Parts: sequence; C-alpha cells; structure tokens
Amino acid sequence: MAREIRAGDTFTHVRECDRYRPIYYAGASGDYNPIHTDAEAGKAAGLGGVVLQGLCTLGWAVEAVAVFAGDPGKIRRVRVRFSRPVVPEDTLTFQGKVTAVTDGRFTAEVSATNQRGEAVLKGAVIEAVL
Repeated sequence: MAREIRAGDTFTHVRECDRYRPIYYAGASGDYNPIHTDAEAGKAAGLGGVVLQGLCTLGWAVEAVAVFAGDPGKIRRVRVRFSRPVVPEDTLTFQGKVTAVTDGRFTAEVSATNQRGEAVLKGAVIEAVL
C-alpha cells in the first residue's frame, strides 16, 4: 500500500560528487566540455577547476523526488535554476517540500546546498503523479 503524500511533507536526499563523477557523467551524457574533465580548462574559464555537469545535479534533484515518490516513472515535469557550480568532493544535500497535491499529482520544491552551506540549486519545481 502506497503512503499518502500531503502538502507540507518534506524529504532529504544526499549525494556526493566524488572526483571521478564529472568523468563518469561525461561518458554517460556525451558532455565532454573540457571544464568538466580538465582542471586547467576549468581554471581558464574562471571556475577554479573542474565542475560537475549541471544536468547531473538536475538528475540528483529529480532522483530526490523519485525516491520520495517511490517510482522514477512518476516524474512528469521539472523546472530548475542552478545557483553555483558543483565541484568534485562536494556533498550535496537536497531538501524537498511538497507544496501542492491536486488532480492526482503533487508538486515539490527542491533546493540543494553543498557541505559549506552554499546554495547550488534553488527553486527547483518537480511535478509527479501520486
């Protein structure tokens, strides 16, 4: 029996960006932009070194809602705004809150911070079926 999802429900999801994650994600996604795999390219771009692909961070935000919902196939819509690059060795904490439950769907707002308390993702809105 599935649990009832209600407005106001909260959830937390934690993911670590190990030093190889940008390389793994490049292989999986085809995003071989050098800022994701070459520290010198990241420095030259003003990023201080390698940064994780934004779509990987997005994927982890969606994963947070999918785990909460109990099935990744329930995700229907995603809107996100990145606020800071994620770097290798960052640990991200995703905080989610159900903001609405209507017509067989729920909407959750998700944010993420790194271990330094810096926001890396703000105001993500993810909709899923119940």
